[in-house]
Amino acid sequence: MENVTVGHIEVNGGNVWYRITGKGPGIPLLVVHGGPGSKSSDSDPLRQLGTDRPVIQYDQLGSGNSDRPTDTSLWTVERFVEELEQVVEALGLEEFHLLGHSWGTMLAASYLFKKPKGVRSVIFSGPALDAQRWERDQRNYLKGFPEDIQETIERSEREGTTDSAEYDEAMTAYYKRHMCRVDPWPEGLVEDMKQLNHQVYNYMWGASEFTVTGTLKHFDATDRLGEIKIPALFTCGRYDEATPEATEYYASLVPDAEFHVFENSSHMPAIEEPEAYVETVREWVNRQEMKPGA
Repeated sequence: MENVTVGHIEVNGGNVWYRITGKGPGIPLLVVHGGPGSKSSDSDPLRQLGTDRPVIQYDQLGSGNSDRPTDTSLWTVERFVEELEQVVEALGLEEFHLLGHSWGTMLAASYLFKKPKGVRSVIFSGPALDAQRWERDQRNYLKGFPEDIQETIERSEREGTTDSAEYDEAMTAYYKRHMCRVDPWPEGLVEDMKQLNHQVYNYMWGASEFTVTGTLKHFDATDRLGEIKIPALFTCGRYDEATPEATEYYASLVPDAEFHVFENSSHMPAIEEPEAYVETVREWVNRQEMKPGA
């Protein structure tokens, strides 16, 4: 793809890698990836928006092409918010749209609670804004699976054998229904999953989606969502780990927020319905820029 700039930014704890795709005239779109411990996707269809506006991705510290320190004191929401502030400052972003996906929505919300200047709008994609609710929703989904899969997951978590092949197989069945329904998974997603930094994921979240044991265990942004006064769009897939019910509830807490469901997706609409995903984001950011007085 033309007009791609990559580089590194020094943040608290190390250096993070970033990529800017495109030089379109619109206000930049800054993408905050999920995880924790995951990475930016090279095949993210949102990069197509580079003809409209610069699309900025960065790998959070500990993941992807960024430094991978092992100091667990770095894995706090506060430090990741500080990192986001440092990225915005280093890139000289006076105005931008913010898009967070999954854990990235926790990070985006926490950042917005500090009332930063220059954020034109925010998109919460597959939001995880209440860790306890996320855990309950996954356990509820699990009831729809065959007994042996439920049994394997419960037993593995109880006995601490979540690194077994049997557990991995059970989790794969779950992920294929509620994380990404494209079968088989595209190579890019398989590769991204392999590169997950388990130290960060386990420390902040836990062994699996079903049981939050890490530092995010009590994360709940719901009582503060009303503080978000910029235009906000909440999106999820029909079969998303971020359930439509939870996502719509979060949207109801933000003044004048909008809510959109991708009918043929679970947690990865960028992979499952890339055209619809790109068009939804494009229409949203364009509309925010066309508002009177904007």
